[in-house]
Amino acid sequence: MPTGSDKSSTAPSATKRVAVLGATGSVGASALEVIAASQGRLTAIALSAHRKFDQLIEAAIATKPRWVVATDAVAAKKHNWRKLPKGTELLTGCEALDEVAGHADVDTVLAAIVGSAGLRSTLAAVEAGKTVALANKETLVAAGPLVTQLARERGATLLPVDSEHSAIFQALQCGKPSEVERLVLTASGGPFRTWSHDGLRQVTVDEALAHPTWDMGPKITIDSATLMNKALEVVEARWLFGLPADRIRVMIHPQSVVHSMVEFVDGSVIAQMSPPDMRLPIQYALEYPDRRPGIAPRIDWTQRMTLEFEPPDPERFPAIELGFRAAREGGTAGVVVNAANEAAVGQFLGGELHFTEIVPACVSVLESHPYSPSPTLEELEKLDRWARQEVENWVCA
Repeated sequence: MPTGSDKSSTAPSATKRVAVLGATGSVGASALEVIAASQGRLTAIALSAHRKFDQLIEAAIATKPRWVVATDAVAAKKHNWRKLPKGTELLTGCEALDEVAGHADVDTVLAAIVGSAGLRSTLAAVEAGKTVALANKETLVAAGPLVTQLARERGATLLPVDSEHSAIFQALQCGKPSEVERLVLTASGGPFRTWSHDGLRQVTVDEALAHPTWDMGPKITIDSATLMNKALEVVEARWLFGLPADRIRVMIHPQSVVHSMVEFVDGSVIAQMSPPDMRLPIQYALEYPDRRPGIAPRIDWTQRMTLEFEPPDPERFPAIELGFRAAREGGTAGVVVNAANEAAVGQFLGGELHFTEIVPACVSVLESHPYSPSPTLEELEKLDRWARQEVENWVCA
């Protein structure tokens, strides 16, 4: 079960005040739609963006939050903020983001900043004992033991927003933790599920960005194409649900209707199904423990439907085994794989790295890093920077 206190019996009936961190990304934009459709049960008290300031202002005009946070303070000084709504305060810098995440007037923090950039603000929210709707998988990949331990100590609640982990969380309501046999994460397989190994060597950036079922930002879309997103989700599930790597499975499911499954000790398998739309898991996290009518599309039960499942090809998708390795090793393995992948994806998008070199670069950096089983936050941040530099060295070698 997600780490932290059980707040289901004491959930307030008043409007939940949500800080949307990463409001201009795909998850943030979907969250604002969910909040707007909540009939007053949810309100956006704070919005943040790194540099997409025009979009941030548009969102602020629509939601009238108390704060907007521009984390790139240098760029923020050069921007025209005159269109901000009256009563909305502009804050700048990452420190301001941390302060908002831990503010007493914030009930729920939606952590939707992509990559390791979201770690500090998520930790600030956990430190303050908040309910954290976690869309930033890299937080648990890089610092799972630290985050989950801090959540237990501070009484914070971690609720998954990733569609796969939300599905597992929902399915887990059907049994006791002691009755869980294994977790089964599903993956669409991305655009290259049936490509030959030779074909993968010729993949272009445009081809990798053309996901068949999901509309996501470029980094996450590339991760879905390599299946690195599933590798990271294995590590995230290991910490979020407290199960070892050998009790987690991955299955390719190209229709993206079954978002994940839980197998119980008696052989029963409980699946969560819905059309692929992030607004449903976002709403479940923000409205939890209640279910409310929502704006996500429904399954059309008047239409014929075929659901396919197959194990991933380890040669076509070597990222999967890398994820299980990082989950088994724990310690500093997660932060190194995550940072190396972010850097390698950036190199691929910039034309400096072939698609099939992304995962080998990450493996190389993982195998050469100074492993520690119980790192501090400072050690994790140092290794994050080191791994990114090592990818650059690997590309130039």
